[in-house]
Amino acid sequence: MIVNQAFIFIIFIVIGAVIGILFDIFRVLRKIIKTKDSVTYMQDILFCLITGCILLYGIFKFNHGEIRIYMFISIIIGVFLYILTISKYFIKLSVLILNKIIYVTKKIFSILLIPLNYIYNLIHKIFKPISFIIINVRKILSNLKIKIIKKSKKNVKKFIN
Repeated sequence: MIVNQAFIFIIFIVIGAVIGILFDIFRVLRKIIKTKDSVTYMQDILFCLITGCILLYGIFKFNHGEIRIYMFISIIIGVFLYILTISKYFIKLSVLILNKIIYVTKKIFSILLIPLNYIYNLIHKIFKPISFIIINVRKILSNLKIKIIKKSKKNVKKFIN
């Protein structure tokens, strides 16, 4: 019985460390990706749901659904041991990896956008003279319209008088 309880104590220390890792993953995501408050609330709810599922799985898998106070003490010990020992290294490594992934992704997109940028510049070069012509034709038509309206007003006044 004592061996079983010691085993369960160690298992829940590991579960506490897993919860600490999960907490750091959410911290790193918040550090890297700036989100709105509503998204942060949803992340918090997701963290609680995942943590609850991990705890329930551990309780049912390793202790047949029996809840004991030493399990929660061991979870707290596991979280604190993780935070005091591995957490800062995990965060630094995770931030480094995510920044590299973001950097590589941006480079890939910039390389993929080169042909699109070329096509855009080509279209711009083709249509720039055409747009100049269209603008000038529009001005000429607008001036002609104004002249026609003025003449028609004069003719209407002559006709009325």
